[in-house]
Amino acid sequence: MHDILIVVLVLGMILIAQQFSKGVYKVGVITLAVATFLQIGFGNIPSKTRFGRSMKLLGIALFIIVFVFGLGVVLAPVLVNFVRG
Repeated sequence: MHDILIVVLVLGMILIAQQFSKGVYKVGVITLAVATFLQIGFGNIPSKTRFGRSMKLLGIALFIIVFVFGLGVVLAPVLVNFVRG
């Protein structure tokens, strides 16, 4: 799975780098974002793990990523207001 994600990451970068179509660029950004989050999850799972356990660990990893991003979205305005006084 790691090899497939690497290929998808490179494909996303190629789609972003092209200068002919804004639609292709948008697809590249989405592809790169999704592949990056999946790579973060799968990068922390040993390669010999069974499929079912891999999916469970991936779900946990993606939950953690969403939680951390959500926490950042909630805390950013609070911290900005705190700094401004």
